[in-house]
Amino acid sequence: MLQDSFAVLGYLYLMVIHNHELWLLLFPMLLLFELPLYLLVLTGIFRWSYPTPIPPLKHYPSLSFIVTCYSEGDDIAITIDTLVEQLYPGQIEILVIIDGASQNKETYLAALRSKHKYRAIKQREIIVIPKWQRGGRVSSCNAGLAIAKGEVVFSLDGDSSFDNDMALEMAKHFKNPNTIACGGALRVRNHRTNIITRMQSIEYMLSMQAGKTGMANWGVLNNISGAFGAFKTGIVKQAGGWDTHTAEDLDITIRLKQYKMRYRNHQIDFAPHAVGHTDVPDTLKGLVMQRLRWDGDLLFLFFRKHRQSLTPALLGWGNFVFMLVYGVVQNILLPLVVAGYTAFIVIKYPLSIVAALTMMLYSAYLFFSLLLFTVYYFLISERKEDWRSVVWLPLYPVYQYFMRLVTAFAMINEVIRRSHEESSMAPWWVLRRGKKF
Repeated sequence: MLQDSFAVLGYLYLMVIHNHELWLLLFPMLLLFELPLYLLVLTGIFRWSYPTPIPPLKHYPSLSFIVTCYSEGDDIAITIDTLVEQLYPGQIEILVIIDGASQNKETYLAALRSKHKYRAIKQREIIVIPKWQRGGRVSSCNAGLAIAKGEVVFSLDGDSSFDNDMALEMAKHFKNPNTIACGGALRVRNHRTNIITRMQSIEYMLSMQAGKTGMANWGVLNNISGAFGAFKTGIVKQAGGWDTHTAEDLDITIRLKQYKMRYRNHQIDFAPHAVGHTDVPDTLKGLVMQRLRWDGDLLFLFFRKHRQSLTPALLGWGNFVFMLVYGVVQNILLPLVVAGYTAFIVIKYPLSIVAALTMMLYSAYLFFSLLLFTVYYFLISERKEDWRSVVWLPLYPVYQYFMRLVTAFAMINEVIRRSHEESSMAPWWVLRRGKKF
């Protein structure tokens, strides 16, 4: 029985292979977009894994952590604990910005308790700043930036925690005077909750930690996460700080790339071993709603807010081509192609052909996922227990495909409804009174 099933599957494979119409639709996606990206990431990781030895730090720059809070409650104490306990000999300033403090007194009081708890710790200063009227994440970041005294300023989420060597790992990257910004690696804290969080955990490992390591080593880092990023304070102030609307992290990354074109030696880096931990959505609805916001923001930024400034003259040819191919084509247009391609083959071809083609695509993406995970585990991962995630990898291509369909819907949703204005990152009166693009 099993042999007959393999024989039927092999026959269907041959039918698909000899169907040139299907391959003409399939191969451009694999060869033009997916394969070059995997090669770029893998070669970048190998370059990173054999670095030039860096001498130990002699100067420890002062650091300002801007912790943006809204409704974390007592959990904000965990974030503050992990920042105070950093194994960093330099000065650390922790700016806890409570957005809408009049409605979030629990968070405000918890932050004040942490400030009192650590009041006698040397080289650690906690400043709690209540914003009584809610203004959103961007206003919180800018409120912290306005008073930050550190040489390097961090943008952090209030519901995250951090390894105790995070600050030291980040400071190493700013030893290079040309580094103007650096992203940190985020890992999923609640990955054991269910299959949804496990898939996101693998996504954070492969797409965010491994992917950004590879891209940064080729100078084409796509984004510094708003939940965990560091910037030279003077540079980010000169760039105008954070801007209104959503996707403030990608927005400031694009503006910094444009800024560094005037100073060709400047670079934007990534620290794979500066690790933060965050909770991800643990329900399908929560995940879809998050990605509708994330993906809708991409279209808003690329096609509306920054459409006139995405040029080689402002970004440089390397970042321009990468952003065009993997920011616009792969992340915005390709999901629409995938959705259309799925509808096309389901309508036009028999179920047996669709099943065989699905298996071939699944096999290809599973191979790439296994390859990238192997490289990630042996060259990047700082945790031995990551190998346990390999048992969930067979489900990861299915998750990738589903998220492509979610992205396709997000693009249509943004075009029709300007859905980025419905974000929970800021109140409606802030988003809708911002400049229209």
